This record gives sequence, structure tokens and C-alpha cells, in this order.
Amino acid sequence: MALPRILVLVLAGGAGGRLELLTDRRAKPAVPFAGVYRLIDFPLSNCLHSGIADVWVSIQFHPTSISQHLANGRPWDLDRSTGGLLTLPPFQGTDRGGWNTGTADSLWRQADLIRAFAPDALVVASSDAVYKLDYREVADAHLGSGAEVTMVTTEVAADDAPRYGIVEVGNGGRVTGYAYKPDEPATTTATNEVFVFSPTETLDRLEALARDAGEDGLEDLGSQLLPAQTDDGLARAFPLEGYWRDVGTIPAYWEAHREFIQEEPPLDLDDPSWAIRTRGGRHSAARLLRGAVVEDSLVSGGTRVGGEVRGSVLSPGVVIERGATVVDSVLLPGAHVRAGATVTRAVLDDRVEIGESATVGGDGEITLVGRRAVVDAGAQLAAGARFPEPDDD
Repeated sequence: MALPRILVLVLAGGAGGRLELLTDRRAKPAVPFAGVYRLIDFPLSNCLHSGIADVWVSIQFHPTSISQHLANGRPWDLDRSTGGLLTLPPFQGTDRGGWNTGTADSLWRQADLIRAFAPDALVVASSDAVYKLDYREVADAHLGSGAEVTMVTTEVAADDAPRYGIVEVGNGGRVTGYAYKPDEPATTTATNEVFVFSPTETLDRLEALARDAGEDGLEDLGSQLLPAQTDDGLARAFPLEGYWRDVGTIPAYWEAHREFIQEEPPLDLDDPSWAIRTRGGRHSAARLLRGAVVEDSLVSGGTRVGGEVRGSVLSPGVVIERGATVVDSVLLPGAHVRAGATVTRAVLDDRVEIGESATVGGDGEITLVGRRAVVDAGAQLAAGARFPEPDDD
């Protein structure tokens, strides 16, 4: 018996504004994570280990940054003559062309392609979370349920619940209530932005919703589509029991890195049975110079450490000079902290330079320094600062 034909659509086109300076010049899915990875590596690695070879990636903002990382899909075994990786940029020339205005709108714009592909199940996944999940297992459960949509769910903290689509689940896993980013969530059970749809029924429903929306257009999946499917009793929940972390804000991004420097991290990213794959460059081994102190940290290849590093993540090419101190921070590729400087509870983007004896951050909110910024020698950036300061526009 042939396996069901499964298509995965990775939504990688969001602006990522909640990640502030980190997405000024890169797509959100291209944001580095845990030293050597990018956020999009997680859904693509899930596709690999799920045995799914038909993967489309919808791109929009800063497309070059994500396209360079994807290359031809080789790290995820998607460089194939038939099927494999397909990127979907915005286009013109049909009534579906133009800039998408949300996740549901993005799905509507690709409807003709999806119908032509004719999958048995359509997996739609975001690319701003860290997790491992067998998409084929979810798709198989969906195909046997009679549902129009299966929502993968996870439990979140009560004070964080208003950020998500919140569901109420009844007997047999049927979703009895759905609210998109509610002010007063009924539960703490949230969709984790992985959905399995019955393609024909969902796209037909989406067409009707688009006609009703008129010039206002479709927005996100949670705005109209998922509530309608829930109201008709056609939504099911699939609970994800393992680790899942949305890293779409600066505090969440920083907190997730704190979890991965623990002695027992929440996910083994090198697990041979489910390793996270990435398109990495070739880097020499990390160099720890005489007198260097490194504790409770992730240190990537190509780094050079002469100072003190505690509770931090160093991406490839980072340099910490002798006499410099980095504590509880995340340094992205090529960041350079010069002698005598101190960096505390901060995120430094690509190729940031911290001048000699400068002080960045401190106790309190996370400090963020944007790509290629130079903090002058002796300068002080207070805890919670954004440098350079975002434009008011």
C-alpha cells in the first residue's frame, strides 16, 4: 500500500518584527540559534526525519538571507530531480499575485499550485519555534480522523497564552473552542503553529472566506479559517508531549538559549536518530587561549576566547579578547568583544564590535545590539538598550 502523499508548506515570510533588530536585515527563519543553526533548520529537519521529501518554503521579507541558507536543500536531503525543495516568493501575473498579508492569505495565493500537486494531506508549519516532531505521524492521525484540520498543541504559561491561538479540547481530541490571541484565554492549551489540513476541503473553504472578506482580504489562519473549521466540528487536536519553544520575541529567544546551555538541554540537537541539520560553513576548531575561562556555555567552531565567558552562546567566528567578560549573553557570528569590555544579558548580532573597556547591558531587560554596530571604547549601554536605536518610522 502506497504511503499517503504529504506536502509540507513552511511559512517563512513573516516580517518578524517582534525580534526587532535581529530581523532588520534578515528573514525571521534565518535568525541564528544555538550557535550554528538557523530557525528554519528545525521544520526542515523534521521533514527529513519524517520521511517527507516534498517541501515548499514561502518567503517574502529579506528573501536573499533565507535563500542563501536553503541553497538547494542538500542538508535536508531535498536536492532531488523530482520533488524536493521549492521556494515560493511573491509573484505577479495572476489574480493570486502580490504581497501576502498573513498566513491564510499566503495559503490562498498558493492554492492553485497545491491543487495541482494533489496531496493527501497538507502540513503547514511556521519557522520561528524550536522543537522536534514527526509530521508524518500527525498526518497519519489526521487522515484517519475525519477532521478537516488537525492542530498540533502544547501547553504554555498562563501569562503567555494571549500570544497564541488557544483551544478547548473535548472528548476524542475534538477541538470545541478556538480563539486567536484572546485577551482572556479559556485554557493554556495553544496551537504551536503546525497544522495538517485536508487540502481540497480547506482550500474550498478558504475560497469562500476570501469572497466574503472582499477587499479586506484574508489575514492569518487563526483569524477566520481555523474558527470556521472549529465551529463546524471539523477540528482535532494532536498534543505534542515534548519540548516546544516559540522564540519569536527577544526575551523568548534569550530564554531559549539559557535552556540549551544547561547540562541536560531540553533537546539533544546531535541525537543520531533525529539530528538537526543545517547548512554550515567550514570552521576551524574553537581556540581557548591561555587564561581563558569558559563555563556553562556553547562555543562554536571558529571562535577565539581569551577572556571570561559564562552562561553564554558563542556563534562561529566570535572573538573574546583577553580581559573581556561575557556573561549570560548570545553572540551571533563574527561578534568581537575587545579587551576590558563587559557584556551582560545581551544579544549581539552579526559582526558587532564592542570597543575596549565598554560596558554593554546589566541586570534587568535584555540588551540588543544590531548587525555590524560598533560600540565605542569606554561607552556604556544600559540594560534593556537597543543600539542603534530603532527608527521611529
